[in-house]
Amino acid sequence: MKLFGRYIYQRRKVIISFLLFCAVFAVSFILYHLPLEAIAYPSMICVLLGLGLIIPDFFRTKRKHESLCEIQKLTAEMIDTLPEERNIDDADYQAIIRVLRNEMTESAAIAFERYRDMVEYYTVWAHQIKTPITSMRLSLEKEDSALSRKLSSDLFQIEQYVEMVLAFLRLDSDTSDYVFREYGVDEIIEQAVAKFASEFIARKIRLNYTPSGEAVVTDDKWLSFVIEQVLSNALKYTVNGEIKIYMKEPKTLCIEDTGIGISPSDLPRVFEKGYTGYNGREDKRASGIGLYLCKRICTKLGVEINISSELDKGTLVKLDLEQYKIGKE
Repeated sequence: MKLFGRYIYQRRKVIISFLLFCAVFAVSFILYHLPLEAIAYPSMICVLLGLGLIIPDFFRTKRKHESLCEIQKLTAEMIDTLPEERNIDDADYQAIIRVLRNEMTESAAIAFERYRDMVEYYTVWAHQIKTPITSMRLSLEKEDSALSRKLSSDLFQIEQYVEMVLAFLRLDSDTSDYVFREYGVDEIIEQAVAKFASEFIARKIRLNYTPSGEAVVTDDKWLSFVIEQVLSNALKYTVNGEIKIYMKEPKTLCIEDTGIGISPSDLPRVFEKGYTGYNGREDKRASGIGLYLCKRICTKLGVEINISSELDKGTLVKLDLEQYKIGKE
């Protein structure tokens, strides 16, 4: 009924004109004192003729409306045909749509090429910069002094940022970089912890790690990246105390620190891209990208990540590794 009301409103000028013509004929007949039957009969014929024109036209309009509603669900690239042109306006609008679609397709192609070039450039850059980083690390390993330990720590941070860049580039890659199979959780955790061994020692932060013996279906490389980011944050914001790594039922990996914690106002936004919050404003090194990447990666892995925190008492990060289910191929 709503569509019919809109149709009547759209055709109001034609309908009003038709009724006015009928009224003119009726008045003329009355002025000539013709019998009522002489007025009623042609008026009825005119009404029937009008209905004969309006009803088919309404159903054509209805079919066109339904067709356009279906087209609205498609992307621009998927629209191959538009409804049949019935008037000059239809032809003009469809011509405009085709021009805009072609321009959008060309713009999208240009933007994609630029994006691909940028990804290729930064991917090559990230891999190339690993060479001098490795060389510097080997040089620093030859001596043991306060300065060399400080430089090694700074170099480790650079490596973390390079890995973050690579992860950011790969997230939206058009090629799949995920390989799912069963891995031992302890093996992944131990590899991640080993990278931060010098940081734990230099910062005098205790590690309280309880092996779980659990196995999960995941991608070890990406899960390891998430664990490393969480550990990096825990070390960054823990002045003294300890970092605990343990497993809770069912297969929930917990990484808990005794650091400065997160403000309640910042907690709901920690996974937003670029959001650093109060801690980030205090620590100029914060980029607001690490936890954003963790959230994106966990979504792709089928892992739920949650953070709870209390100021001046610490932060608890939970990774629900039971989320991912093996599907039949």
